[in-house]
Amino acid sequence: METNEQLIALLQKEGYLKTQSVIGAFQAIDRKDFVPADLPDKAYANEALPIGEKQTISQPLVVAFMLEILGVKAGEKILEVGTGSGWKTALLASLVGKDGEIISIERIELLSERAKANLSKYGVVESGVVELVVGDGSRGYPEQAPYDKIIAAAAADKFPEVWKEQLKIGGRIVTPVGNSIFVVDKITKDSFEQKEYFGFSFVPLVKG
Repeated sequence: METNEQLIALLQKEGYLKTQSVIGAFQAIDRKDFVPADLPDKAYANEALPIGEKQTISQPLVVAFMLEILGVKAGEKILEVGTGSGWKTALLASLVGKDGEIISIERIELLSERAKANLSKYGVVESGVVELVVGDGSRGYPEQAPYDKIIAAAAADKFPEVWKEQLKIGGRIVTPVGNSIFVVDKITKDSFEQKEYFGFSFVPLVKG
């Protein structure tokens, strides 16, 4: 695929992009702006790509699938664990709009700096919609909790229970665990519902 429009058309055809809000975010945010300069011909490929530091920019179908399940609404406050290239950060910022807030935490400072440069094309850090944090996302980010939604890019060996404490009642977590995607809804302070979707592949979530 040679254009963002072709990538979007493929994701719609295969049933990964469904709602107008997520389709609109994919139209507004060009993946090419987040792919390393030495991989320009891969910008619209439906595959994960290396971005350095043993990390990747996620496969588009996985990002589409996770964002559709997350169900972002305008004005929400969202914690993103694993900034990576900043692509999903920008998509989330597009979804929450000018009144929303994205707290994006990245363990590797160099990647966070690169993501900030990538995101500068869209002005979302400068406008205050996105806050980039360098730190251990496996413990969430309690300093800014609670969150409407939490989404992660890397797979933990087991579900990080501490994230549940940082979620608002009525909120949702979408995160990889092993080769599955877990969806956890907070029903009451101590009550949760969980679904699991199988058959995915992610880089590991590293602590520290």
